[in-house]
Amino acid sequence: MTDKPLAILLVEDNPADVRLAREALRTSKLHSILSVVKDGVEAMDCLRKRGSYIDAARPDVIFLDLNLPRKDGREVLAEIKGDTELKRIPVVVLTTSRAEKDIITSYNLNANCYIVKPADLDQFFEVIHSIEQFWLTTVTRAPK
Repeated sequence: MTDKPLAILLVEDNPADVRLAREALRTSKLHSILSVVKDGVEAMDCLRKRGSYIDAARPDVIFLDLNLPRKDGREVLAEIKGDTELKRIPVVVLTTSRAEKDIITSYNLNANCYIVKPADLDQFFEVIHSIEQFWLTTVTRAPK
C-alpha cells in the first residue's frame, strides 16, 4: 500500500461518464488524481507530452474507452503497448461494448483488463472504486 495518490488518465468522450467517474473518485476513501482527455489523439498527445500537454504528468493507470472520435481506443491501446516508454502503463479498457470481438482485440493488444461499464449508477461507482482500490493498494506499480 502506498500513500502516493493514484494518477489516472481517463480517455472518455462522453461528458456524463466523465462526470460519473469524477464523482465516484471524489467519494472514494482513497486518493486519486484524475486527468481527462476526450479522444484518442489527445490521449497520445498527453502521454507523449505534446502541444498543450507538455507538462502533463505520466499516469499510473489509464481508463480507456474504445469508441472515441479521431482515434479510437483500439488504436490508442496498440500505440501505447507498442511504445517502449508507455507500454508499462496499465490500461483498463472501460467501455460499453460487450462484443466478443472487442474483448479479444483488447486483450490481444495487451490491455491489462476489460470492464463493461455498468448502466446502474451504484454499480458504476462500485466498479470505479474497485479499480482504484486494486491499482492503489494491491498492485506494485512500475516506476515512472
